[in-house]
Amino acid sequence: MGLLAESLINGILIGGILITMAVGFSLCFGVMEIIDFAVGEWLMLGSFVTYSLIRFLKIEPLLLVPVVAIVFFFAGFFVQPLIARAVRGKQSLAVLMGLVVTFGISLVLRGSALSIWGFNVRSISSVISGTHVALGGFTISSTRLVAFSFGIFSTLALLVFIRFTKTGTAIRATAQNEAVAKTLGINVARIRSLVYGIYAAMTGMAGVFIGILFSISAEMGILYTIFIFFVVVLAGLGYTQGVIYAAVFLGVLQSLVTIYIGAQYVLILVFATLYLVLLISPKGLLGRGL
Repeated sequence: MGLLAESLINGILIGGILITMAVGFSLCFGVMEIIDFAVGEWLMLGSFVTYSLIRFLKIEPLLLVPVVAIVFFFAGFFVQPLIARAVRGKQSLAVLMGLVVTFGISLVLRGSALSIWGFNVRSISSVISGTHVALGGFTISSTRLVAFSFGIFSTLALLVFIRFTKTGTAIRATAQNEAVAKTLGINVARIRSLVYGIYAAMTGMAGVFIGILFSISAEMGILYTIFIFFVVVLAGLGYTQGVIYAAVFLGVLQSLVTIYIGAQYVLILVFATLYLVLLISPKGLLGRGL
């Protein structure tokens, strides 16, 4: 019983950091209607940028989270118009073209990472690495607890921003009806760049915590791309709030499978679960997706 409870707790904690990546991805799809195949590479790049900065500056990686957020925000802000240009005038093929373009971006990012950092596996050390806290009779990894707290805080902050600010209202209007948003005077192109920048920033920040929690490599992106696809599809495409439940579900599923069956079976069961959910509810677990 103790092992089961510990597995559930670890799964929930991992789900917290998955939320950070998936909520930006879901928002990006809702506004741009583009499935970004490069999400795992943005995450990988966030980990390696942090790795390089701490080697150069000799600074605690957690202090670099705001720096990574700013750098990746501007990177995403200026990359988005290139994606928009590639899919412009191809509305019937927008999703497919978006996949093709972002797949190209993922190859460029992965190839660049291999050229700069090579094939070797690296790790990021923090002052909280290897430390634990006692909570409710259980011993919990400090890094996982901090990552979970960050994931929940950043996700709630984003949802509050979208719900209660003028810019957030413009984002919601653009996601609901782009043509109407334009007639209301909203600069749709700028909103799309802003959303992609936010998405890149959140994914880059998640990369900091993934680098602290696990080992990193230039080829790690595809695994996290699969996980994020799972979370977003399970939540329902475009339904940002559902990402919270889906990410925690994936974290718990991954933890239980790893402990009781074996880590090599995680992806098999992830795909099997996703297949069953889509058979029963094509719009996601809560039936609120597109």
